[in-house]
Amino acid sequence: MTHIDEPCPANDYHGEHAERILSSLFRLTGRHLVDPAINGPDRYRQLFEAPFCVVSHNTEADPVFNYGNRTALARFEMTWDEFTRLPSRLSAEPGVREERERLLDRVTRFGFIDDYQGVRVSASGKRFRVEDSMVWNLTDEDGAYRGQAAALFTWSDL
Repeated sequence: MTHIDEPCPANDYHGEHAERILSSLFRLTGRHLVDPAINGPDRYRQLFEAPFCVVSHNTEADPVFNYGNRTALARFEMTWDEFTRLPSRLSAEPGVREERERLLDRVTRFGFIDDYQGVRVSASGKRFRVEDSMVWNLTDEDGAYRGQAAALFTWSDL
């Protein structure tokens, strides 16, 4: 597995991947996660520092997270290095992983969903309910599938 450095000014906050997250969502929904008037590294910094969770995973058979913004890292109680080594299925409790798979299948078929609700678990075992979130397919400029992303806007501890 390739090591990915945490987003920072020195790597333009992973601008290429951050742009893929932002542009894929916009192409599918017309929705912006950050101010569309902001360009370049400031745009990607705004995504990394957003007050809601933004995560993505890759295209491996057992997808692994390859992005988590600062709010997501705090919510899941992980460092960047821990988070980007975690198979995304492990962010859900064992009893709800089948539900999560059905959700991801729906996203694959329709491109995105904006009605996801479910229970997730942090590194320390704290459970939280996600109540307002979007999940969407990531594609590059040529339309090739590059994984999936999610924005979690509202959650509550259980």
